[in-house]
Amino acid sequence: MKLKDKRNEAMELHTAPIQAPAGDTSSNHAPSCEEIRRRAYEIYLERGGIPGNDLDDWLQAERELDRAAQPEATRFSVKGEA
Repeated sequence: MKLKDKRNEAMELHTAPIQAPAGDTSSNHAPSCEEIRRRAYEIYLERGGIPGNDLDDWLQAERELDRAAQPEATRFSVKGEA
């Protein structure tokens, strides 16, 4: 099997979207390294699997997951408002 075939096969195995852990009922938790890694990999696949942007993918995944973990009240509030 060619390297390219193996890479495509490996990418297909991990394309399921990330789901919140079953035991986690709060929406206010910091994302784990594993959650960030999975989302960064999804971003990598969305970009077509082109290497070279792993740090950007990781930082984007971190931002997205941090934003999703914030309670709605603080997500939309403007700094300095009561």
